[in-house]
Amino acid sequence: MSRTIILIPISAGVGLTSISLGLIHALEQKGAKIGFMKPISQPITDEDKIDRTTSIIRKSTALETADPFMLSVAENLIGQNQSDLLLEKIVEKHQNLAKNNELIIVEGLVPTRKHSYANSINYDVAQALDAEIILVAAPTTETSEELKERIEASASEFGGKNNPNLLGVVINKFNAPIDESGRTRPDLSEIFDAYQHSHNNISEVYKLFEKSPIKLLACVPWSAELIATRAIDLVNHLGATIINEGDIQTRRIRSITFCARSLQNMVDHFKAGTLLVTSADRPAVLTAAALASLNGIELGGILLTGGYKIDNQINKLCQPAFEKSKLPIFRIEGNTWQTSLTLQNFNLEVPVDDKERIENIKQYTCEQFSSDFIDSLVADSSRLRRLSPPAFRFQLTELARSAKKRIVLPEGDEPRTIKAAVLCAEKGIAECVLLANPEDVKRVADSQGVTLGAGISVIDPKTVSENYVARLVELRKNKGMTEDSAREQLKDTVVLGTMMLEANEVDGLVSGAVHTTANTIRPPMQIIKTAPGNSIVSSIFFMLLPDQVLVYGDCAVNPDPNAEQLAEIAIQSADSAKAFGIEPKVAMISYSTGTSGSGADVEKVKEATRIAKEKRPDLIIDGPLQYDAAVMEDVARSKAPNSPVAGKATVFVFPDLNTGNTTYKAVQRSADLVSIGPMLQGMRKPVNDLSRGALVDDIVYTIALTAIQATQ
Repeated sequence: MSRTIILIPISAGVGLTSISLGLIHALEQKGAKIGFMKPISQPITDEDKIDRTTSIIRKSTALETADPFMLSVAENLIGQNQSDLLLEKIVEKHQNLAKNNELIIVEGLVPTRKHSYANSINYDVAQALDAEIILVAAPTTETSEELKERIEASASEFGGKNNPNLLGVVINKFNAPIDESGRTRPDLSEIFDAYQHSHNNISEVYKLFEKSPIKLLACVPWSAELIATRAIDLVNHLGATIINEGDIQTRRIRSITFCARSLQNMVDHFKAGTLLVTSADRPAVLTAAALASLNGIELGGILLTGGYKIDNQINKLCQPAFEKSKLPIFRIEGNTWQTSLTLQNFNLEVPVDDKERIENIKQYTCEQFSSDFIDSLVADSSRLRRLSPPAFRFQLTELARSAKKRIVLPEGDEPRTIKAAVLCAEKGIAECVLLANPEDVKRVADSQGVTLGAGISVIDPKTVSENYVARLVELRKNKGMTEDSAREQLKDTVVLGTMMLEANEVDGLVSGAVHTTANTIRPPMQIIKTAPGNSIVSSIFFMLLPDQVLVYGDCAVNPDPNAEQLAEIAIQSADSAKAFGIEPKVAMISYSTGTSGSGADVEKVKEATRIAKEKRPDLIIDGPLQYDAAVMEDVARSKAPNSPVAGKATVFVFPDLNTGNTTYKAVQRSADLVSIGPMLQGMRKPVNDLSRGALVDDIVYTIALTAIQATQ
């Protein structure tokens, strides 16, 4: 199974692209097969286009990348309170990457004034993808101690020290020149002389973080070489006119000097990589630059301001030197002050086509990560894999699509059921058969503003019920069933739907939006009965917690199962969990953990655990366990330190219906989370019950569950 790492910036200007490229390069050097995704594109401009990191990776590597969602699309979904749909779509792209890659690197959104929701979305994405988090920070004007405190405060937004998936933080741009607002600025000589240059000791920062709950994974020193831009990039930024092309595509600019003083006070600034900014009517500067070039000083270029042209005589004198040295020269119309302001707004992020600079960034940044840390990422992870709710929902729809099953809905004229059927048809989840008067169905559909198209069948019960009378009599003759009583029972659409299922005309049945659980379950239990090897029918709920999906059983069917039945429920629940992508670690719940308590109820759970282990030694099952010991690692360490399940349980088997039903509703309502179910298990053919308060989405996912069960 692939491992996912998400890089989350705690503020703007942290150099996120550099860290992404460096981490990927370090992992590539270890031979890891890597996929990359930026879930939501975030270009500097407001245009809808591919983000810089994705573009660079696609241009400079052969890594598989996912197409990001455009920012406008994501913001539209967020604004319409459809973040869940956005997360499901992100999960879909992630799952496609995970098919062929060992490690997935995800780049989060940068929090800005425009994108204040970034932290919330980043955390939601991290949970949805079951990703391990690396925070990315950069110093401002604060001290190292203040930086540590800011990082710890930001980490608390992502669970802090209590989040086992928070790997730590990477500090980038350490000792970078910054302005009074804390923004990182390049060391471009005269423009930025007033800005602060920090000289903090990196080793002291590492020592400082030894006392922090947040691990410092890397501290990347600022390097002027990494912001050395090509002359052509400045030309494009300024909209300048090229006077002498020379090496304009490759010449690097490492500093800028404004030639506003007498020549003797400027000569020291005529260095390799320096861009000289001057007016064309200053011949002394131009001739001095020509001489410097002839003497082997590879200036970054000359920028002429004020719109002036070089005097013909001076041009004739200097041109041979300019051509020989391939010195780039370009001109703009603005004055020196305007030019200064424009240069300060120059974007120092690496251009997508600057291969040399990209390679420098990748190599330099990757060298700042310790080999041990990179090895730990590449090594097979032993941590518990948790299936997030968006991943679970996405998996449901994908599996249901591939199943291509036909599901009967006895409550065919119920508004939510009709909407759900339409959604299932549109998404290809299943072909739904609505049992109801077609005119009633059309009327309700019209009132709901939905259209019944392909993938939906409407069957009038009155026109088909007679077809099942004889078979129902045959099946129930030992119970005194007659033709008249069969016709009467078949007026109940759940009975009719069950007979269609028994006849293999449909693959599953979903009911309960109007009918009670007993009304839904009784006919299938009488007619369909249990599957081979099962003596009872039980149920599970899928509890969609914020960061994972848990399985609760049995919370809907068996009031007080004995030890043998409880063991069977545990096995059924484990198999169901596994079928839906959840690694089963089964906790047999009781009011006592291990041998700490006694009594008939505890003994029943102990015996059920023994029987389940004996029948299925391949399953990880433990009990009795109290709920807190089953779900909380710190409690597990004290109450059940040697348990293979305690603190890591994904399947919870309750001792009776009273406990199970109460617990599932308490968790669901108190935590305000979605639960899908009850899903019936142990039946020969799939039948599932809905809550009478079910939402349309609940019905859709229950239909998907049923379709998947029909394949098993």
